[in-house]
Amino acid sequence: MSVVAWVVLGLVAGAIAKVLMPGRDPGGLIGTTIIGVIGAFLGGWLSARFFDRPVDQDFYDPATWVSAVGGALVLLVLYRVFFGHSRERG
Repeated sequence: MSVVAWVVLGLVAGAIAKVLMPGRDPGGLIGTTIIGVIGAFLGGWLSARFFDRPVDQDFYDPATWVSAVGGALVLLVLYRVFFGHSRERG
């Protein structure tokens, strides 16, 4: 897949992750979108590296989408853990 396809996949994965895990995020929509894009790359890399399931073959492959959404969810959880309460401290 091209970089543009990964960015589109990341945007959708970030939106799906946000729907699956609602709540306030410190970064808002832009932060969630960036997390989705990075999560798509991370999920794809982890899938290829550890599960021997490269996802760069087909944009519509379910493994590609599960990897991207999974990566976005993991990053969203980590983002909330580390930066979720930053507004309340100051």
